[in-house]
Amino acid sequence: MFSVIFPGQGSQIVGMGKDFYNKYDLVKNLFKEADETLGFSLSKLILEGPKEDLNLTENTQPAIFLLSYSIFSLVREEFNINLNKANFFAGHSLGEYTALTCAGVLTFSDTLKILKIRGKAMQNSVPKGVGGMVAILGSEIEKIEKIIEENKNNYECFIANDNSDGQIVVSGNVKDLEKMILDLKSNSIKNIKLPVSAPFHCKLMNKATEIMSEEIVKLNFKEAQNILISNVTGKEISNSSELKNLLVKQIESRVCWRESVLLMINKGVSQFIEIGPGKVLSGLIKRIDKKVKVSAINNEEDIKLININE
Repeated sequence: MFSVIFPGQGSQIVGMGKDFYNKYDLVKNLFKEADETLGFSLSKLILEGPKEDLNLTENTQPAIFLLSYSIFSLVREEFNINLNKANFFAGHSLGEYTALTCAGVLTFSDTLKILKIRGKAMQNSVPKGVGGMVAILGSEIEKIEKIIEENKNNYECFIANDNSDGQIVVSGNVKDLEKMILDLKSNSIKNIKLPVSAPFHCKLMNKATEIMSEEIVKLNFKEAQNILISNVTGKEISNSSELKNLLVKQIESRVCWRESVLLMINKGVSQFIEIGPGKVLSGLIKRIDKKVKVSAINNEEDIKLININE
């Protein structure tokens, strides 16, 4: 059994997908369609930068989706590998939208538009410089939850991502995060401030939740071709009405990536194929279970090496 997984924010680099774009008309056409749909040259931003503009959340989200969807389509159309045979689809945060689109739930153009809105709403939910995120390395989630609970009268921080064994991400106001970092250091827990413009996946994103709750109901959701795993619950999504609610909740909820991966493994998945820029999710899965087979598709050679365990 195998699963296809799609990365979220943080995997972007200027020039990503350039080889695919230069060689395949299919990719060129999707990039062109994205530019026309959004009304600006997202393709130029991806291929040429500048990095500062690509890293703006409202551009990053549709950009990563565009490349991930392009690679997925290329694998299917040009290399005749049907990834829709996968037992599960899952994506990390915005990657969940890529999973939905590749599973036939949303159209390509609708996803581009909603991710532009989502990215802008998340970016504007908290003034720049007020909120942030910190990655915590080598600790257990129970220990971090305990630190947050015991210090709730001193600062307010939130677990944003439960990524893998030994990698947790916390969100909050910068002043609160600074206080928590002191507690982490006193407990000899390693941490790294992340280069992000907002405190994602916590209640400080409530303005973005309001916007997305209004926008998601406008979308036409079709039945999924594949079983989808929710970031919010770490479980299978049963129907489209549940899916809409979960996508709204996703803005402020913890990304349960570790739980999602463990669910798929426990249901018999022995292979994960990461579709999109970078290898972030592949690294996380290896931390969760060293025995499973993991591959990331970033170039033509990677596609040729795909060998599916059905």
